[in-house]
Amino acid sequence: MKYGIVMFPSKKLQDLVNSYRKRYDPHYALIPPHITLKHVFESSDDEIKTVSRKLNQLSKQHHPMKIHVSKVSTFQPVNNTIYFKVEPTPELEQLNKELYSELPGEEPEYSFVPHITIGQKLSNDEHSDIYGQLSMVGIDHEEVIDRFHLLYQLENGQWTVYETYRLGEE
Repeated sequence: MKYGIVMFPSKKLQDLVNSYRKRYDPHYALIPPHITLKHVFESSDDEIKTVSRKLNQLSKQHHPMKIHVSKVSTFQPVNNTIYFKVEPTPELEQLNKELYSELPGEEPEYSFVPHITIGQKLSNDEHSDIYGQLSMVGIDHEEVIDRFHLLYQLENGQWTVYETYRLGEE
């Protein structure tokens, strides 16, 4: 089965992101707005129990994290994804690093760029037009996230929460 690890922002930020995603993101109905901490990895039913115990241990070693969403950005020319940039922090980067070193799965293809996708799989013309519009939309949002989630993918492509881990709780 396929799994991934994410943080969900507040409902307020999710509502803002979804106001764009419903138009520009074909994955809108498959997963809520999120910050990916560890990309998709395969795991058996037995292995995921060990992964879950490890995540529980890791969550206790990290405290709730302040995130700052500062602007609209893009991954172009690599791909035509448009996103809200989440300013990297040492805490977020350390958690990401530990998830890759402590859990099964391959090393990430790209460096960790914390973000919340607002549009993807756009044509070049769509990307230019939409990015031009959205880059003029100012965003300056801060909040604290106190948990992360292990998700699994259903047969229809949707992602659902397998387990939630609260940061810093004994």
